[in-house]
Amino acid sequence: MSFNLISGLLNAGLGLLESGGNPLAAIGMGLAGATTGGGATAGNITGAAGNAGLGALNAQDEAFQLAMYGEQIRHQETMQMQSQAFDEMMDQKSESMREVNTLRDVQMAQRKADNQITKKFIESITE
Repeated sequence: MSFNLISGLLNAGLGLLESGGNPLAAIGMGLAGATTGGGATAGNITGAAGNAGLGALNAQDEAFQLAMYGEQIRHQETMQMQSQAFDEMMDQKSESMREVNTLRDVQMAQRKADNQITKKFIESITE
């Protein structure tokens, strides 16, 4: 078993790129590259760098999607609070209208009773 220091360093650098900066992954890939027979080739390095770039783009896209999801949740919660406040206001308005209608009905009943009393009083005077 041979030990290739340059291959180990290249694989450690690639491991650091692919893992997003995880030093343990870089050390592990560096040791694996240094102790394997093939080592890192130009094709492996290019492919790994491309994969690391795509991984970074995917991570950026996932972070953007997560931020958009958080914004959507915040918007939905705001809309829910507005809807709840509107419903409470409408309930209060409906209750006020019921009270006004009840008072109006009582007032109409009182007027009818007053009219009947007045009619009876006029009848008693005119007889």
